[in-house]
Amino acid sequence: MSYLALARKWRPRSFDEVVGQEHVVSVLASALDNDRVHHAFLFTGTRGVGKTTLARLLAKAVNCERGVSSSPCGTCTACQGVDEGRFLDLLEVDAASRTRVDDTREILDNVQYTPTQGRCKIYLIDEVHMLSGHSFNALLKTLEEPPGHVKFLLATTDPQKLPATILSRCLQLNLRVLHPDQITGQLEKILKAENIAYDVAGLGVLARAASGSMRDALSLLDQGIAFGGGGITVDEMRDMLGMIETRFVEEILRGLAAGDGPAVLEVCNRMSSRALDYMTALDDLLLVLHDISLYQTMPTALAAKGGDTGLVADLAGLMSPEDIQLYYQIGLISKRDLPLAPSPATGFEMALLRMLAFRPDTPEKPSGAPVDRTDNPKGSRPKTTSAAALQHHDAVDLKATASPLEARDLSQPEVWADLVMGSGLSGITRELAMNLSPCRFSGQTLEVSLVDSLGHLFSPSRLEVIEKNIAEGLGRTLRLKRVEAVPGDNSETPVISEKRRAEDARLEAYQNLINDPAVQDIMNVFDATVVPDSVRPGNHKGREQ
Repeated sequence: MSYLALARKWRPRSFDEVVGQEHVVSVLASALDNDRVHHAFLFTGTRGVGKTTLARLLAKAVNCERGVSSSPCGTCTACQGVDEGRFLDLLEVDAASRTRVDDTREILDNVQYTPTQGRCKIYLIDEVHMLSGHSFNALLKTLEEPPGHVKFLLATTDPQKLPATILSRCLQLNLRVLHPDQITGQLEKILKAENIAYDVAGLGVLARAASGSMRDALSLLDQGIAFGGGGITVDEMRDMLGMIETRFVEEILRGLAAGDGPAVLEVCNRMSSRALDYMTALDDLLLVLHDISLYQTMPTALAAKGGDTGLVADLAGLMSPEDIQLYYQIGLISKRDLPLAPSPATGFEMALLRMLAFRPDTPEKPSGAPVDRTDNPKGSRPKTTSAAALQHHDAVDLKATASPLEARDLSQPEVWADLVMGSGLSGITRELAMNLSPCRFSGQTLEVSLVDSLGHLFSPSRLEVIEKNIAEGLGRTLRLKRVEAVPGDNSETPVISEKRRAEDARLEAYQNLINDPAVQDIMNVFDATVVPDSVRPGNHKGREQ
């Protein structure tokens, strides 16, 4: 029974073996090779990224019998003593269990004595943020001006808790969280050396579950080897971690795309029989949604990541970008609320029910009316109102009304505002169009102006896009020409027109509200008043009271 855990067996024994911390290794190597080793180092970072390992490697490099360098021999008494944890001049202190000032003073009392075996006496204080305030005060002076034969190596996962006086006396090195690809590569190297069968997808599952910690990844690898009977496969690793299977994610998303509530709930029932981790299930769902959104925006980016482009491309064709963003946001909020749910299963089901319920209305139905999904065949694309559909719808409306518009003067602010707001433009181009003021319309040319304060919005290419978009909606040629704005000219722009219409709608809603007999009765009984600014126009006219 002499088995050594992988996290201990494969702890780096030289700077070259450290994974993912090249920026810190380069600093330490340069300091060692140039004989500029600081008397106090502070290693910060999350658990399992190499803080203690780098501190031990530094202690080995400083005390190597062949001289101080970034490449210690690894064979001398000092190097082997550090590797085996029996080097007398490397004193490792667990600050979490020795927080009292008396413990700190006991350590400092021995600082003055020269090393027993090595060149320097190394004090490695782990979880240094756990020391008490009095302990920090006792450490300050010695930490600032220690004897020449003493080096302090401090490690912490929470540097924010350290006093500024301690931070200012140390050379701080921040260790990064490891990328899953870095962890996967190291796990592959270890399994090849251990002659253990594996598949890369299974290692990817472990790497993601490790959350950037190499030590956690190696512990999970030990567990995975035991769980898999001496091998690593993706299905076994997902079972071990209680993760949702890919087919479950696919079925859920297809059900959401089709608006098929019973199919989605049936998947939830099958998941509950497997006793899966629902927080992890939400994570998996969010990751796939991210891949779909990434594919819809830039397909080559997903291929570069090595994702399953076939499945993602299929799902991307079933859902609009707006739906993807909505599902993602609901998933994030559900992760926050999941611990508050009566049970994780009900919390997960409620998240999916929200995704089914909160959908954009179809153009055929008035806003606020429930969306009928029963007529959608299973697996078909729901009729959601995407941005592209709205743009197309608006363009059709413009073309249908092109004839009366042709007979009107496009320099009229109302006509220009209707054209812009129904054009389907977006982004900065729409912002520019909304702030253009029509001046004079002659033949096929409309002169427009822009106030100097918004000059940063203008570019000839954007004006061409506006020109082309509105001309297509009108069904005839139109040329836009920018002219200088006349000082004092208060011509109405589409932005002003939109604000005016919104204000008119609000005032109308206010008048309708205060003229309502029921509201008047409430005002009379309770001596109440209606705050005008609190009234917002709605779209529920004709609703039964």
